Amino acid sequence: MKKITIITNYFPPETGAASNRIAKLALGLQERGFKVSVICPLPNYPKGKIFEGYQGKTSVTENYQGIEVIRLWVYANNSENKFKRLLGMVSFSISFFIFGLFKNRKIAKTVVIQSPPLIIAHAALRFLSKKKRNLILNVSDIWPSAGYELGAIQKGRAYDILEKIEKYNYQKPQLVLGQSKEILERVKSVVPQQETFLYRNFPQPPKEPQPAKVSAEKPVKIIYAGLLGIAQGILKLCEEIELDGAELHIYGAGAEKEKLEVFLASSKKPIIYHGEVKRDELLILLNDFDLAIVPLVRSIYGSTPSKIYEMAHNNLPIIYFAGGEGEGVIQDNNLGYVVTPGDFSALNELIKNLELVEIFQLKQHLKETATKNFNIETQLDELSLNLAEI
Repeated sequence: MKKITIITNYFPPETGAASNRIAKLALGLQERGFKVSVICPLPNYPKGKIFEGYQGKTSVTENYQGIEVIRLWVYANNSENKFKRLLGMVSFSISFFIFGLFKNRKIAKTVVIQSPPLIIAHAALRFLSKKKRNLILNVSDIWPSAGYELGAIQKGRAYDILEKIEKYNYQKPQLVLGQSKEILERVKSVVPQQETFLYRNFPQPPKEPQPAKVSAEKPVKIIYAGLLGIAQGILKLCEEIELDGAELHIYGAGAEKEKLEVFLASSKKPIIYHGEVKRDELLILLNDFDLAIVPLVRSIYGSTPSKIYEMAHNNLPIIYFAGGEGEGVIQDNNLGYVVTPGDFSALNELIKNLELVEIFQLKQHLKETATKNFNIETQLDELSLNLAEI
């Protein structure tokens, strides 16, 4: 039985796309005969506080559905302060370094390292490249360019250092996984000879898929479910959106939560914030909605939100307001509507003219399309073959 260790900054019981994605990868490899272990921080995301039951501990080893999970100390925060965020990444890197020095035997011969965070991936690659490990880098976003496009980092000396780190990260692994074609294009532009594998963020399909249904009459019910972060711009969306003949329901947590609650307390718009719910509960709730909205403040090269595939598997057409490669995925598979990110006039015009009959027609084909084109099992089969040869 081949052993694999996954090093990641996010893992259940944390919520969100990153946590779900890594959990699916770990469980999928386990089902295919690999002995999988995970090394991650003590759970703290997205609230930026160590979860109850883990507080005051420097490390915890536990079992997650048959997978050994080793959780290490981290300086937890979700501050907008760049120094505090950097300190959080460095703290886990140090914890991993200490763990590797004293518990090197606990790290498998083959290691999958999640990036971003860029610095954590870099620390793991540097340490493990000296320990004769087979290294696989799983890239979900291109940093530092994604940070620059979001306005989180400016070009200058710090950016140049991060870009050098990025290039080092692409050179060291035996294989690079990327969630989009744009990510793999970036990797190949830096290291032309690097082996790559397109590993999309496909979800596990619902065990009991719900039949397609749609509201009998307006208002059209739109859902946003996900992180309330700076990149998503949910507060700005709520400020600018005009819900003519529609209502917006928001589920999630993140840095903009408090500002969003303050805005909604004085707003008369038909926007309802429901707070954070567990993923299993959310998947049931999705059947009560007509459309999902997937926003980003601006197009980010390399980023394709995993909500596209999640919503398709749950018969929910998408208003895609995020740009980039995802636009092509929506249009090529007829998954919904595309609006240029930041163009609120076009978004409001689209919402005003939504037709329930057209939405129902979109829903009719979604499940078949998702099963055929966004199949996690087929993708994991192909990945397993690649990993077995490394």
